[in-house]
Amino acid sequence: MKISLHITSFMERHDYLKLFHDIDKSDYELLTENLKIKRFKKGDFITVAGQVQKELFFVKSGVQMSHFEADHKTQVIAFTYSPNLCAIPESFSFQAPSKYFITCLTDSELEYITYQELIALFDQSQQLERLFRRITEFVLAGMINRHIELHTMTIEERYKNFCERSPHLLQLVPHKHIASYLGISPTNFSKLFNNVKF
Repeated sequence: MKISLHITSFMERHDYLKLFHDIDKSDYELLTENLKIKRFKKGDFITVAGQVQKELFFVKSGVQMSHFEADHKTQVIAFTYSPNLCAIPESFSFQAPSKYFITCLTDSELEYITYQELIALFDQSQQLERLFRRITEFVLAGMINRHIELHTMTIEERYKNFCERSPHLLQLVPHKHIASYLGISPTNFSKLFNNVKF
């Protein structure tokens, strides 16, 4: 099973959301009209372990990384960039303490809505509630697909898939973090980067 929405960093947000569920302009405006902006510097934490994720972010610019620390190493879970959403899903959905971190890898600008505000919108719009249910389903399917990839694909296949999905990250993200995300040693990642051409 391969999950792909063909998301690019240049896609408009409304078009991005319509990949999950076809919301009309009025519902989109209901969602976005009260979004607020936060700006972060490279290296800033958006969420830390033990903190409840109270805001759902929509990435306007920059790259962010979800990760945890184990055996004195950074273990990378995901990268986010425009037009992605950025949050720790289980912490936001259940309003429970996070088990990991979100860190800005570059200066970042994000718009956000709080958990309480989003729940209130669900009471106003069944289409928005359906949209976020579909997003949650996609996140779950993506996590399962990634788990399968890590256990069934060669390191070269994993590397090629990453380069096809997010080639711009090779220039923006330290390669040690991409190697961690792909479950590849930094040495092997360097060999792939220097030898595998597209």
